[in-house]
Amino acid sequence: MPNDASLRSLWRRPAVAAARAALAARHDEIVRTQIVISEIPAPTGEEATRAGWIEARFRALGLAGVRRDAAGNVIARRPGAAGGPAVVVCAHLDTVFPRDVAVRVRRAGGRLVGPGIGDNGRGLAAMLALAEAIGGPGLRTRIPVDFVATTGEEGSGDLCGAKHLFADSAREARAAVILDGAGDERIVCRALGSRRYRISYRGVGGHSWTAFGTPNAVHAAAIAAARLAALPLPQHPRTTLTVGRMGGGISINAIPEDGWIEVDLRSSSAQMIARFDHEVRAAAHAAELEENARGALGAPPLTVDVRVIGERPGGETPPEHALVTAAAAATRFVGREPELATASTDANVPISLGIPAIAIGAGGRGGDAHSVAEWFEDADGARGVERALAVVLAAAGVAD
Repeated sequence: MPNDASLRSLWRRPAVAAARAALAARHDEIVRTQIVISEIPAPTGEEATRAGWIEARFRALGLAGVRRDAAGNVIARRPGAAGGPAVVVCAHLDTVFPRDVAVRVRRAGGRLVGPGIGDNGRGLAAMLALAEAIGGPGLRTRIPVDFVATTGEEGSGDLCGAKHLFADSAREARAAVILDGAGDERIVCRALGSRRYRISYRGVGGHSWTAFGTPNAVHAAAIAAARLAALPLPQHPRTTLTVGRMGGGISINAIPEDGWIEVDLRSSSAQMIARFDHEVRAAAHAAELEENARGALGAPPLTVDVRVIGERPGGETPPEHALVTAAAAATRFVGREPELATASTDANVPISLGIPAIAIGAGGRGGDAHSVAEWFEDADGARGVERALAVVLAAAGVAD
């Protein structure tokens, strides 16, 4: 893969220069595409309508082998001059917003405002632009490039689309470049691992007066939450543990039969995930014992169930790897200073499998992601798409 000097040489090749000029000339169209995509609802698990739109665009661009796999991912290919494992370019289809959230995009001054306009309307629009540019006159890569719109990247989706993709058709991928949101400086090469739990307590419940002394499932859930909140967490490697949701019971004057909490554990270190897995389970069982011990003599005890409801693997593409250094060179080439970062994206999956992978923004500026006030500002947005093209060409090579 090229360094700064060889990337500049690559950039001056006529076919690449023509592609760059075409991308710059079409940037307003890319933003319009971004708006159209963002206004197609795509809650996690309900991406089919947006997937159909992307599939139609892949076909219109003349990509080969357009199809959907068993996970609902939309896959297409630009063949290379040679065969072999492909470079995979991914952008996720889904958003965090349920179907009842209006996804209309509006203009507010120089900004576009709407749920999902950046995450990931921007990534999908940039991926389509790259698929068109690489198929343009004279610009062909040495090895194939697969373009994939993935499902289930957000929240409860647990990276299901990427997990299926890299266990199936992309299991021998040469490299992966993930386009996620806005920005043109960050290079996510460290995959933030996570494990999510639902801790549930069950008991017999009863009337809050006449059955008082029966172990209380919500009390046990609260004890577990307090124990977890008190755990000391390391700063290096950074590790976080959050009780994100809790619930149970049917009435204010009834001892609950059930109580539960949901816990999000994250770290850049697999060893820390394993260590705090033990702590989570220990806190859950200690809360069960404590609440049962407080119960009246002979009262039926609570039971506890600890279930993993989500897992995102972690890992790293080393900073000295050619894919990361090429991305850094491309970032400098468009006038930005590269920032190596840690995050949880579709790149987690290939990184964990030993496939070189990074995630990058697709240009412009954005903010308030995962809220209805999410915004995108096309500040030098074309630079980000140009950077993405440079990274993909660096990984896939340009045919003579």
